[in-house]
Amino acid sequence: MNNDKELQEYRDLLKAPDHFEEGFDWKTIVGAVFIGFLMMPGSMYLQLVIGQGIGPAARWVTIILFAEIAKRSYTELKQQEIFLLYYMAGAALASPFSGLLWQQYLVQSDAARMLGLTEFIPTWIAPQPGSESLLQRTFFHRDWLIPILLLIGSQIVQRIDHFGLGYALYRITSDVEKLPFPMAPVGALGTMALAESTEEKAASWKWRVFSIGGVIGLAFGSIYVLLPAVSGLIFTEPIRLIPIPWIELTPYTEKILPAVATGIQFDLGLFFIGMVLPFWAVIGGLIGIIITFAANPVLFEHGILHRWHPGMETVETVFANNFDFYMSFSIGLGLAIGIIGICSVVSSFRGEHAKSRSSWSNLFTPPEGRGDINFWFSIAIYLFSTLAYVGMCLFLVPNFPWIFFLLYGFIYTPIISYISARMEGIAGQFVSLPLVREASFIAGAKFFGYQGIEIWYAPIPIHNYGEATVHFREIELTGTSIRGIIKAELVVFPVVMIASLLFSQFIWQLAPIPSSNYPYAQELWHLQALNTLLMQTSTLDGNSLFFQALSGTVIFSGIGLGLVLYGILNILGLPIMLIYGVVRGLGQSTPHAFILEVIGALIGRYFFQKKYGTMWRQYAPVLLAGFSCGMGLTGMFAMGCTLILKSLGKMAY
Repeated sequence: MNNDKELQEYRDLLKAPDHFEEGFDWKTIVGAVFIGFLMMPGSMYLQLVIGQGIGPAARWVTIILFAEIAKRSYTELKQQEIFLLYYMAGAALASPFSGLLWQQYLVQSDAARMLGLTEFIPTWIAPQPGSESLLQRTFFHRDWLIPILLLIGSQIVQRIDHFGLGYALYRITSDVEKLPFPMAPVGALGTMALAESTEEKAASWKWRVFSIGGVIGLAFGSIYVLLPAVSGLIFTEPIRLIPIPWIELTPYTEKILPAVATGIQFDLGLFFIGMVLPFWAVIGGLIGIIITFAANPVLFEHGILHRWHPGMETVETVFANNFDFYMSFSIGLGLAIGIIGICSVVSSFRGEHAKSRSSWSNLFTPPEGRGDINFWFSIAIYLFSTLAYVGMCLFLVPNFPWIFFLLYGFIYTPIISYISARMEGIAGQFVSLPLVREASFIAGAKFFGYQGIEIWYAPIPIHNYGEATVHFREIELTGTSIRGIIKAELVVFPVVMIASLLFSQFIWQLAPIPSSNYPYAQELWHLQALNTLLMQTSTLDGNSLFFQALSGTVIFSGIGLGLVLYGILNILGLPIMLIYGVVRGLGQSTPHAFILEVIGALIGRYFFQKKYGTMWRQYAPVLLAGFSCGMGLTGMFAMGCTLILKSLGKMAY
């Protein structure tokens, strides 16, 4: 793989420290409670309203608050303490019980009824329609007992599993193979910015840039989130100066661009994200979308996209095109990316990265003070968690061939995880093979006589731990001991489970989900349900809608086009990020969110980077963090107004 200048810039942003500290103390414990019970409900609410939570905002608000408290207590937050707060905020805002909100919708959805799947959705996922718990909109009912217990059990195994194969691969790729992990410094720099700002000498650019982003976030959030929320409490219809989730343009462009979903999403956060993302990845995605826009009218004229008809909007257009062509084509592109990744990994064993490989003895002699787990203990964790997943699957889906569960956990998972870990370490790219899980389910139905859809909901042990290696590299770059991370996990888990259940219940009680109170869910969940359930029809009978949508010819054309494009772009010596961006952008894409991303990338590259030079790489993540913080604060305020006033409205007078 060619040495890439942009990757080198990211790679050189940060070097690993020589000194490590745990950073775990009473501040992190209080921080976990603060995030779980004050930030989590705001994040869940915004996810349903605008389609994105306040994960970054919650992290930064917590850090700023605790930094100010520490300053007034004549102390300061260490870099490791700040990173632990950041880490715990990410874990706390995962909100596992919010998945139950999706499951209650799925079992009652029009999509399930239309496809005839309602009765097949297992009761250990959600009660059947007509259940008193669904009518009363409550999780505190005996019909939800098994789904809740299953969720808690799988979450426990998942948190333990976090230190299994992913950690072992990090030790191999980072300590032994010495791969650079070019994207890890981007994740670590944001937290380190505020670590410096807690010191008197650092009342410098970081606070200034963060504050600028925060003010912009507050101003935009007041219009985008706060105004609709508050006006909806006063008037019969909320006032939306900026449409959520987007301005629908498909009916206006259908004569010029038939079978093309068009629209504009005015979430300013996308603009700042475009500044942070690798420039050539954004441009590559834009090229892929332009090609898709040119191809769709041609495919429509030739009768390939035959389910689309004038009058369809974005959701209907995307689903119809996906059914006719893009599901199969995207499978082919995904396989092409997987093949490219595998070939890149194989070639890297003979390339420049092979020269930097150190002795395998480094597995057993890690840097002093880093708090490493014994390598063989991490392998034992992987074996335990995988067998636990296998046991749960055998209990929940006893009529599915058990051999598949073993193949998932002990053959496919370690192979794809190692390939992905190396790609993350070399090029900052995640590698996955599409529909491996789905294909195995279909094989189980076709060759072993399995019929049903329970397998689609089972916690099967098919994982890709490649991304986990990047997280462990970020931990190392911030000088945080692994022991501190383990302690943080033990504290944050009960907080997450309790707060997530309570607030999922509370938000569901306020209004049906989805409904006009939650516009993003109302607009998008129907499409997501259609795509999800369409796939599940494949294990019911051989003539399912999924098989009608699947085309071997289109799959192979996707593989061929992906490989040819990669070869041409690689021969031309274009950046790695551009190559992957183009191939990934060739799928069923919409420009709704992409326009602002591209504008942000262009302004960042050709204005701010020229003005500030290499320092812009460090400014951009801090600016985005500040914007997320300001946006999240307005979202939390809007959520607070909504929850309080609607709760008062339910009180008996």
